[in-house]
Amino acid sequence: MNKKIAILPGDGIGPEVTEQAQKVLSTVAEIYGHQFEMESALVGAAAIDATGNPFPNATEEVCKKADAILFGAIGHPKYDDDPKAKVRPEQGLLAMRKKLGLFANIRPVTSYDALLPISPLKEEIIKGVDFVVFRELTGGIYFGQPRGRSEDGNSAFDTCNYSKEEIIRVSKLAFESARNRRKHVTLVDKANVLATSRLWRETVQELASDYPDVTLDFMFVDNAAMKIIQNPRFFDVVLTENMFGDIITDEASVISGSLGMLPSASVGVTSSLFEPIHGSYPQAAGKNIANPFGAILSAAMLLEYAFGLNDESELIKKAVDDCVNAGFVTEDINKENPKSTTDVGDKIVSIIKELSTVNS
Repeated sequence: MNKKIAILPGDGIGPEVTEQAQKVLSTVAEIYGHQFEMESALVGAAAIDATGNPFPNATEEVCKKADAILFGAIGHPKYDDDPKAKVRPEQGLLAMRKKLGLFANIRPVTSYDALLPISPLKEEIIKGVDFVVFRELTGGIYFGQPRGRSEDGNSAFDTCNYSKEEIIRVSKLAFESARNRRKHVTLVDKANVLATSRLWRETVQELASDYPDVTLDFMFVDNAAMKIIQNPRFFDVVLTENMFGDIITDEASVISGSLGMLPSASVGVTSSLFEPIHGSYPQAAGKNIANPFGAILSAAMLLEYAFGLNDESELIKKAVDDCVNAGFVTEDINKENPKSTTDVGDKIVSIIKELSTVNS
């Protein structure tokens, strides 16, 4: 298989963790006989410094020519700490989602046995957790119009808009995923209060008839937030709108014990972007201490969701699992005997080669 991958390292620790993911992709390509052509481009603060634009036209073209996008992180203190900054790195992320039509965010939530002790939740609650959240990404209150402030500045308003088309396209992805998992979709909404949530519920109910093998249930977002903490093993595939998804995915991220462990995908009509959920963590930039597992697992998601290379994706995930269980981890997980970012990346490459030899 020959594929083009756009590499957007971004800011802070983004370049360091993305480099490890690239090493893993190159190793997998070598083992399976694929060719991955990787082209790097600027985004975020790095792009502002070079061009004045957090998502330059040149980067957009690189993304549009690629079959998938691997993204690092966005953000820098010199912009975050300047309330008067007219251009911010995060504007590049929103522009990228809009221009590339990235309408669905997919975020798996998994617990690792070796990391159970460092999670703030009890081990018996989070052991064996394995669910995935499908969040609509380009609609809802974050993008709704009109919005603004009153003339006297004493009140403000935001508008939440959704169409059936926006709901159906992300819901189809969730149902298709459920078919390959435990065949259970939970729609998280606030249909007892919000008109948009009632449209979500009606539309998803209609769509569910096309998936008779998948069980569909409904949960108000406040109840879902509670259940993610009390009984996260209940969930298989969670489907929800933009703001609710933003909140509950961050809540669910504590289950793994480290933000650095979690990957994500943003899927569009013609483009798909894959990134770890952590931020740019500028305090760690250049120190070779950042956790690269989220970036490496994002590369695994890229192979699965963008290229349909399930065996290759599973090989990477198994390597990460083995590496974590062996205690070969960065300082966010083990402060007593931490490994460097590059050490972890090299170890994953070594494990992948060993596993592929055993399985061949």
